[in-house]
Amino acid sequence: MNKKNIRNFSIIAHIDHGKSTLADRILEMSNSVTTRDMKSQLLDTMDLERERGITIKLNSVQVKYTRDGEEYILNLIDTPGHVDFTYEVSRSLAASEGAILLVDSTQGVQPQTIANMYLALENDLKIIPVINKVDMEASDVEKTKLDIFNTLGIDASDAPLISAKTGLNVEKVFDQIIDKIPYPENADDDAPLRALVFDSYFDSYKGIIIYVRIEEGTLRSGDKLKFIQHNKEIEVISVGINTPYEVEKKYLESGETGWVVTNVKDIKQIAIGDTITHVGNQNIESLPGYKPSKPMVFSGFYPIETDKYQQLEEALDKISLSDSSLEYIKETSQALGFGFRVGFLGLLHMEIIQERIQREFNILVIATAPSVIYKINKTNGKHEYIQNPSQFPDRAIIKDVEEPYVKMSIFSPQEYIGKLMDYIFKKRGTYIEMEILSESMNSLIYEIPMGEIVFDFFDAIKSISKGYASFDYEQIGYRVGNLVKMDILVAGESVDALSVIIDRDKAYYTGKTLVEQLKEIIPKHNFEVPLQAAIGGKIISRETIKAYRKDVTSGLYGGDISRKKKVLSKQKKGKKKMKMIGKVEVPQAAFITVLKTNNDK
Repeated sequence: MNKKNIRNFSIIAHIDHGKSTLADRILEMSNSVTTRDMKSQLLDTMDLERERGITIKLNSVQVKYTRDGEEYILNLIDTPGHVDFTYEVSRSLAASEGAILLVDSTQGVQPQTIANMYLALENDLKIIPVINKVDMEASDVEKTKLDIFNTLGIDASDAPLISAKTGLNVEKVFDQIIDKIPYPENADDDAPLRALVFDSYFDSYKGIIIYVRIEEGTLRSGDKLKFIQHNKEIEVISVGINTPYEVEKKYLESGETGWVVTNVKDIKQIAIGDTITHVGNQNIESLPGYKPSKPMVFSGFYPIETDKYQQLEEALDKISLSDSSLEYIKETSQALGFGFRVGFLGLLHMEIIQERIQREFNILVIATAPSVIYKINKTNGKHEYIQNPSQFPDRAIIKDVEEPYVKMSIFSPQEYIGKLMDYIFKKRGTYIEMEILSESMNSLIYEIPMGEIVFDFFDAIKSISKGYASFDYEQIGYRVGNLVKMDILVAGESVDALSVIIDRDKAYYTGKTLVEQLKEIIPKHNFEVPLQAAIGGKIISRETIKAYRKDVTSGLYGGDISRKKKVLSKQKKGKKKMKMIGKVEVPQAAFITVLKTNNDK
């Protein structure tokens, strides 16, 4: 294989700007797929992706393209566009030398366009701007070119003007890929093996399969490999490429991207982002992998059918193999039993994972309120760490409670800085400094309790800034907070899955809002159901769900008032008995309400 004819590239863009459609045209125009087998979103293999019209998982494919009688090998990685799946983009870019930055000419540069471009620049990639949907009535090519230059600083004067849907001018994209994206200069088949593991997935028949980008050396079937950083060994069963059909090969050369079937049975042995080399190679330097993701949303996942706990763990294991951003640990709840505390990158990510568990593994799960790990300092000098409000000890033995803090950097256009600062102040953020990055972009530095950002903080700042703000954080340790455990009592019984650890100053307002919302969600019963928010033995808010009422006096025709009193008294006794033996069912929506209420205030 002529190394100078290899091109490794990704397609990046904002959601719905046409990445998957362009990937379809590239496959079609390179004759990689027959007309009979061609269908839209060919590289989107999940039903969820097709139903929602979005890409969730990156997909790698190798195509051959002939120009002027010379054959080129194009290794394409199709990436998601939604902000929740940025980690998929970062992994794709780590395995590429260039990126096609696709911009919709009817919408111009959008927030995720900017974010993805910065990711590409961090990886030192050649960026090729391509303007899509030029056949649409609302298309404004000149404004889009100007937008790309002013916002991204990229000259788009010679950007291909295409319609990925119809194939218009897509051949010019091939030309720019070949002419502008550099070939893998370090590719040397005879050098010691170095390959970046940028993705993996579980196959029911073959087991664990990893995707690799061969930087140097050659990878063959039967080779024994090791992860450089994690120091774990694996054996190669077979290797191959996607064209997009699976094609098995005898070996993968330097510069190629392909798949490797391994002998690994334990999912936790696979380390995405690590570098693999042959067992016996010494002093091999790791390749710069992608930046690890950081969870933005934390929630408890519990199986509705408690006997499926083990299956839920296996499901999370298998999904995490293809989704390295997914983090989870075991936890328990008195109300819900055994489950897992799971970290997500955003609300869409959480929704997708929950739906995948249901569809792919037939397990219904309930999501609970988020939590971080708190440090309890006791009066006897000892301390313990808790992650579930149900583990909160008696207040009498608590000296103080510490919560984790993070140092947070928010990047935003200047016009939204004021509103963002107001919002962060309400979230108990402590202002550190503001840095002016450019004429239009500023950076805010805050220290803030991690508990304030674990649910919808990310979505809130996106909403405030119309999508343009982004943030990053790093943990800086624990600090003492004015924290209390707030219990929710339904019909006099505490529901531990609804309990939260909260700042005392916010407890009254949050408790009041919460019981008001629960009153609307929990259905009526044949008896009154009191809803209470309590801190220790003190009730701070109460609402009552009125009972269903049957008019038992409707059949009486006049007569003495004592007749009515008699039947009403009988009804009252019956309702009192029902209240003693009746059980209140709390719907799943109630747990979501706690999730939102606790983080909105």
